[in-house]
Amino acid sequence: MAAEMTIREHVEDLRTRVLHIVIAISILTVFSLIFGFRPIDLRFFSIVLYYPYPDIFHNFAIQITSFMQSTLLPPGVKLIQTAPGQAFFAQLYVSILIGIISSMPIVIKEIYGFIAPAFEAPRSARMRSVFLPTISLFIVGIVFSYLAVIPFALTFLYKYGQAIGVETFLNINDFISFVLQFFLGFGIAFELPIIMYAISLTDLIGASFWRQNFRYAIIFLVIFGAIITPDGSGVTMWFVSVPMIVLYLIGILAVERKEKRRRVESIL
Repeated sequence: MAAEMTIREHVEDLRTRVLHIVIAISILTVFSLIFGFRPIDLRFFSIVLYYPYPDIFHNFAIQITSFMQSTLLPPGVKLIQTAPGQAFFAQLYVSILIGIISSMPIVIKEIYGFIAPAFEAPRSARMRSVFLPTISLFIVGIVFSYLAVIPFALTFLYKYGQAIGVETFLNINDFISFVLQFFLGFGIAFELPIIMYAISLTDLIGASFWRQNFRYAIIFLVIFGAIITPDGSGVTMWFVSVPMIVLYLIGILAVERKEKRRRVESIL
């Protein structure tokens, strides 16, 4: 299929898929800025349901920000805004993040749909088989950063201020940027096994390459962890580097399993 398509057709296909991604993210971003969720207490059934309701001052982005504020900030640390509009732009950033995360199935589907024709039919089917693992690893990375890394980083850094008795305040834009960088950094970092597996489908790099360059991979992953962690403490980067080293080993096992399965299929 890939050989039959002209360059112009590839470009048009790419444009269409990028447009689909932009539309999906835009719709969910606007929804997060306009609609919030209100509870319906069904006491007879002992359950609480939520329904969307248009309210720009209690929208979904604000609800998410309030939840992050109550669960991530150390005791005694308060969010402030030092200029008009900072809170609005903070909600805009959160809405974009919601749009990206919620649109991830569409984003991954379009990416796989674009690159799948470059592979042979069996390999193209295998590319589609990693669709769910790709989404799952992205979400796991975000959850891991939310539950373990961000609370530790914020508490660790602000304990220094508390130790000398200063009042601790955090600009809302700095807080949102800090959290979003961790979310996206960990979400992308946890895709490492999928990236390794996808590269191996091209037959350019096999499991032997990943094994032989393991020591260099450790150095690269430590440097990568230092780059994507915004606190600069030198501590939280290990929360990125160590899981990525483990994921690197998982990627090697996945590639080896694929090569073993291909050898068995060639014998049969």
